[in-house]
Amino acid sequence: MPSKGVTLWFTGLSGAGKSTLSVLVADELRRRGVKVEILDGDEVRTNLSKGLGFSKEDRDTNIKRIGYVCKLLTRNGVVAISAAISPYKDIRDFNREQIGNFVEIYVKCSIEELTRRDVKGLYKKALAGEIKNFTGVSDPYEAPEAPEITVDSGIESVEESLRKILSHLEREGWIQTGMPVTSGCGCKH
Repeated sequence: MPSKGVTLWFTGLSGAGKSTLSVLVADELRRRGVKVEILDGDEVRTNLSKGLGFSKEDRDTNIKRIGYVCKLLTRNGVVAISAAISPYKDIRDFNREQIGNFVEIYVKCSIEELTRRDVKGLYKKALAGEIKNFTGVSDPYEAPEAPEITVDSGIESVEESLRKILSHLEREGWIQTGMPVTSGCGCKH
């Protein structure tokens, strides 16, 4: 039984683990024979949204473009995975309405934990006012009010978060039940 087309919309602050988890989910789904495409926020900005800045209008345009591609993939039976901050609730809701088969996955993590694990020091600089329009610090991030799945990368292991996501997708019938996920993937959020 092939999977139904669905969009898995990972949202959360920079460094929370969206890309890590989306790659692990995609790898597991591919192992199960599912067609999967990942639209990573940084990659999309380079290839699909080049020239856009970080104003609210530009961020909205970028997220709508990702949503449009997810819609095309989803209606063609692909599991489309978006791993972009997507800070504004109204645009995530717009994409949910446009796409239909939509699972919002909130990758939650505290600013304190994000600052601690940030090797580039961007959170520290943003908190000191050295970086303007930094999502979650000097620019808004509207956390989902009722996501289908919430994982907390500040307290859960990568394996726990991955199992939580896959279990939900199986329970809701988006994917077939598969073999148990092996622990020890060796990665960190």
